[in-house]
Amino acid sequence: MTEKPHPAWIKPALELGPVALFFIAYLWLKDSVFTIGGAEYTGFIVVTAGFVPLIVLSTIALWRITGHLSPMQIMTAVLVVGFGGLSVWLNDPRFFKMKPTMIYLLFAGVLGFGLLRGRSYLALVMEGKIPLTHDGWMILTRRLALFFAALAVLNEAIWRTQPESTWVTFKTFGLTAAIFVFFIAQSGLLKKHSSDED
Repeated sequence: MTEKPHPAWIKPALELGPVALFFIAYLWLKDSVFTIGGAEYTGFIVVTAGFVPLIVLSTIALWRITGHLSPMQIMTAVLVVGFGGLSVWLNDPRFFKMKPTMIYLLFAGVLGFGLLRGRSYLALVMEGKIPLTHDGWMILTRRLALFFAALAVLNEAIWRTQPESTWVTFKTFGLTAAIFVFFIAQSGLLKKHSSDED
């Protein structure tokens, strides 16, 4: 589906805005404890409770404005609602901390399944936005599947062994930076396997 015309800043604002607000709210409330309905909730749980509807609203707004959602955006919203909702409902932050692990394992699994079938599902998701040959797509997909698997392992290691504040910082900045660096590192592959004659 072709995206509707929209200002260039809309997509980054709606995709990254909720994450930035989560981080700011966490820094503000991380040492607070709230008693709601006779139960005590940490600042992390309260911020998560606000983040879940925020990500739903931003995803709906993104769809209404652009007329398009990628499978990754849809799956991310579903897992945020699922794992974030479990964390709030059970008053247990572990579920929300496992969300990135589940997202990256799911992406790695889907890409890996496509590779076993001799196909690049990444090429389907990217919808021709990167001009690559079939071999280029297969190599990039293989690398990205392994990268997602590594991020899943890294997320598990950090949330299970490090303080909560370290994990929140890692999730907000570390994961985003890692993905950015990964794609920058693929510039040689993109040049070597480009299908664009120009």
